[in-house]
Amino acid sequence: MTTSHNRTAFVTGGSRGIGFGIAQSLAAEGWRLAINGMRPESDVQEPLALLRKSSPEVIYVRGDVSSSADRTACLQQIRSAFGQLHLLVNNARIAPRADADLLAATEESLSEMIDANLKGPYFLTQAVAKWMVEQRQADATFRGAIVNISPSSADLAPVNRGDDSMARAGIGMATKLWAVRLAEFGIHVYEIRPGMIATDITADSQEKFDRLIADGLTLEPRQGEPQDVGLAVAALARGEFSYATGQVIHIDGGMTIGRL
Repeated sequence: MTTSHNRTAFVTGGSRGIGFGIAQSLAAEGWRLAINGMRPESDVQEPLALLRKSSPEVIYVRGDVSSSADRTACLQQIRSAFGQLHLLVNNARIAPRADADLLAATEESLSEMIDANLKGPYFLTQAVAKWMVEQRQADATFRGAIVNISPSSADLAPVNRGDDSMARAGIGMATKLWAVRLAEFGIHVYEIRPGMIATDITADSQEKFDRLIADGLTLEPRQGEPQDVGLAVAALARGEFSYATGQVIHIDGGMTIGRL
């Protein structure tokens, strides 16, 4: 049974894929939700309706997190609707327009990846952090948390996606930096690195993933589900890892464990 606790979460890219799995897990625990995406609200009515069956309140804040103006507008909308924010989940990301070997990579693609997958979340975190600090200074019982979602390519070295991997690896340092800076305010910062997660976006690669898993790529013989990531975010949001700020949690079925 859902129990409302009057706490608010902002999930970027929360209307589909991993982000939707995260939003579902938070909704099931009574979080009020601000769901971000770039599609028109009319195109996301189905996921919003599903979330509203569990969450006490759900709003959709359309915007591109790589845009300063859009980030500001999203947060203003959340302030107007809820007046407070306790959890930011930086999940939204874009993929390269085309895979390219390092020897053929372009400056344009790298710039696009950095803007969308590193700079955008970094400065969204900055804006949210300032708001959370204000809330903490006004109320000593306030608890805030920030969770960055970064794919396993931040650990691995796919030479056909170096632009995306470099941008996402930067999130690892951002997680540490924000954890250090916000510790004095009791705001915890974490990073989750999902492995092969089954979503509508990865459906075309299902045969490839099945083959890799059958060949032993993961220790758990299955592809992950968005809810696997969602359950981890919900646990962090509950404060169950309160002595672990700045740490990385791998939700990848053991894929990134080195083996002999």
